[in-house]
Amino acid sequence: MIISFSVVRELMKRFDEDEVFDLSAELAYFFLLSLFPFLLFLLTFLSYLPIPHEDVIAFLSQYAPSETVHLIETNMRQLMELQSGKWLSFSVLATVWAASNGMSAIIRALNRAYDVKETRSFLVARGISILLTFAMIFVIIVALVFPVFGKMIGTFLFSAFGLSGVFLRIWETIRWFVSFIILFFVFSVLYVFAPSKYVRFRDVWSGSLFATVGWMVVSLAFSYYVNQFGNYSAMYGSLGGIIALMVWFYLSGMMIVLGGELNAIFCCKKEGKMRIR
Repeated sequence: MIISFSVVRELMKRFDEDEVFDLSAELAYFFLLSLFPFLLFLLTFLSYLPIPHEDVIAFLSQYAPSETVHLIETNMRQLMELQSGKWLSFSVLATVWAASNGMSAIIRALNRAYDVKETRSFLVARGISILLTFAMIFVIIVALVFPVFGKMIGTFLFSAFGLSGVFLRIWETIRWFVSFIILFFVFSVLYVFAPSKYVRFRDVWSGSLFATVGWMVVSLAFSYYVNQFGNYSAMYGSLGGIIALMVWFYLSGMMIVLGGELNAIFCCKKEGKMRIR
């Protein structure tokens, strides 16, 4: 579907009507609550794989500001001192509980976008939130692990078959393209199953594409701004890293909400049920 001027205008109107700024702030809060339990789970899980935590930091540094990466790296080192198998179950429970609250907030945001009320029971809605949380945790781990294993596979093929350096460059592009596809799939699943409304996969690709590209562009742009111009530590002191992290989460939440709003706009246009103002 083509994003026309009327769609852009409708999207801008929904900014205020659906309180996109407030919803993005709510998502940022829950993302922050779930981050460190997730890091504990991730470190415990990766301890069973031949992947050092530096590879995770290297992956995050491509999108997150340097202050945020430093904050996450510092906490990861502290969590590594606590790392043991017994923490795996605890970290899973803590991550799922904290992240499912954020998922519930996304469900409310998408229901508002589609102008529908939550008709599912509390247990069903919470169950969907938990299932989507598990799905996102799994996909995030795959997105983090694949670039590392992809690099190992590419290096092995390069040395084993004597391939040229062009192969490594092409392989590098393919690896990150797969990460893009994984992120696109995550948003698609989220936009299909989260709303209290029947939505098909073919009806959410535009919002998923917008959210995927938007998140990557916004993350890279914000990272460049913070690294080059925005010294949060100078203004907020030791809280600079947390403030930068919250702003990054805020922008990420906004991209998720806007992707859902875009899907809702196309759905309303298709059904001929545009909002009455």
